[in-house]
Amino acid sequence: MRKFTTFIAVAVLSFSSIGCDRFLDIQPEGKIIPVTAEDYRKVLTSAYSKYPIHKSLVALRTDELNVDENTSDFIAYREIAMWKDSNNDQSTIEFPWVSFYSVVFYLNQIINEGSKTMTDSPEKQQILAEAYALRAYVYFDMVNLYGKPYNAATASQDRGVPINLVIDLEQVLKPSSVQEVYDQVHSDIKKAEQMMIEQKQTSPINYRFSKVSLLAFQAKTALYQADWNKALDYANQAMAIKGELSNLNTSSQAPNHFTSVESIMALDNAFNSAVQNISYASADLLAKYNTATDKRFGIYFQKNGSKYKIIKGGSSDFRVSFRTAELYFIKSEALVKLNRLDEAKETLLKVLKNRYTPTGFTSIQTDVNAMNATVFMNFIMDERFREFALEGQRWFDLRRSDQKKIIHNINGQEYILQQNDVRYTIEFPKSAKKNNPYL
Repeated sequence: MRKFTTFIAVAVLSFSSIGCDRFLDIQPEGKIIPVTAEDYRKVLTSAYSKYPIHKSLVALRTDELNVDENTSDFIAYREIAMWKDSNNDQSTIEFPWVSFYSVVFYLNQIINEGSKTMTDSPEKQQILAEAYALRAYVYFDMVNLYGKPYNAATASQDRGVPINLVIDLEQVLKPSSVQEVYDQVHSDIKKAEQMMIEQKQTSPINYRFSKVSLLAFQAKTALYQADWNKALDYANQAMAIKGELSNLNTSSQAPNHFTSVESIMALDNAFNSAVQNISYASADLLAKYNTATDKRFGIYFQKNGSKYKIIKGGSSDFRVSFRTAELYFIKSEALVKLNRLDEAKETLLKVLKNRYTPTGFTSIQTDVNAMNATVFMNFIMDERFREFALEGQRWFDLRRSDQKKIIHNINGQEYILQQNDVRYTIEFPKSAKKNNPYL
């Protein structure tokens, strides 16, 4: 275990020659250590900047993409698309593990040490609030990568991920249960809520947490836990602060762009250039769009020969963690589950009016008005597929819903993820298990 925790520390400290990361030398003889709010803001900026690009990788496991076998980097990603988590080829890119705990290391430094050394001020409060919020976000992402989907009946027995809240290289990091991880997420969110000062963040610093992004995060957490009343309440609170929608009939800007009127928090690189370069849109995804009336199609995809490349990602301009359209979707789903079908339809139609041509919207509105709750719920999930394509949402939507069967064809061979397959929960990375016998 000491080997594993030291490995994390070394990974973090290896950044110490770059910019403000010199502040995190845990053996600070002859080094600068953080003291002031300005110092700790730099440490926090480092934590944000090193947030893992895991959502780009999970896209390869979904029904959104096909892997291009003719690209030079194909070998590094093919086994992810095969759902091969055990006995990987050495050339296969691993899902992040140490990088998550490296971010936690920064945040623990801020929370445990910065709270003592920073002079009391609004800036200190904001820094600590963001540190708690980002630590909650780390564990939320990790438990949804490596733990089973939340089920209130089994969460206290389902294996989650190790929780690390202190800077102690001798501690034994054993996995906590899914319930314990969610409890920690809520604990950190509550502390962040008590300290948060900034109502909203504007570009170019909208990668930071604020009151509205914290509410959006709470709405999403409640959605994943099927706590429909809280999901509705948090979505409404967030929308009261920021509820603008991008009208794709008058704007050609992708709604997930970090400068979009919809951007609430733009931290995650959900579809990076590496995955963009080795993939193209799947037939399943393309078939979901009405190319004549859905304005998203021309903004999200570009024809390349007989295939379509995804153009709503590939650079830091498309970083997205939360945006206003997601709040409408969360609200609509919660209302369906609370047997408030008319309100659910009204909520979702507000988004769709900004996504379809006027003629297309009229047709959609007629169809929606005739739907019963079951049909409309399926429609919501189809619209989520269309709306949030390649934004890191699909894998987690599949996990929390029907865990459908998916087929990928790679090198002429068919690979199948069966419905409710155990591989809907990603195994701990091989390097993590090698360094920690408790995993």
